[in-house]
Amino acid sequence: MSTNSTVRDVTFSKPTVNDGAAMWKLVNSTSLDQNSSYKYLMMCEFFGETCVAAKEQDRLVGFITAFIPPKQEDTIFIWQVGVDTSQRGKGVASKMMNELLSREACRNVRFLEATVTPSNGASEALFRGLARDFSTSCVVSTCFPAELFPEDDHESELTFRVGPMTEKRNGGI
Repeated sequence: MSTNSTVRDVTFSKPTVNDGAAMWKLVNSTSLDQNSSYKYLMMCEFFGETCVAAKEQDRLVGFITAFIPPKQEDTIFIWQVGVDTSQRGKGVASKMMNELLSREACRNVRFLEATVTPSNGASEALFRGLARDFSTSCVVSTCFPAELFPEDDHESELTFRVGPMTEKRNGGI
């Protein structure tokens, strides 16, 4: 089980509630969907085993919030991936994914799912790249059509399902 790993000057670990506020602030400086600060505290407290904090000199520069759905024990659902502008293009999101998938909490995970809006090219590239790296498929389907959202400008959310993942890579699953 990996609890900490260092790549360059960025360390990857399980977040604590002390990271929740920094996660919320990072989201609010990006185009990610904004959730309440309470959501990040809850994710750190109750789902820390399936979340990742990326830090550079104790400053949060990236995170993943994720959970294993109760009725899909072989699947990890990625709620949000946030990367500070100072770290974009350096592979931090991919390294956080590998950190997450290498954990004991993900030992039975064979599939990774996330919802992505059609305009989010970075997330699409991340999940398609993960499928390529694990030599598996990435199936895309509509999860929540735009008309379900109360906001007029919310895009549809597409499910990206990567898997099955069986091959080990960089200490991953």
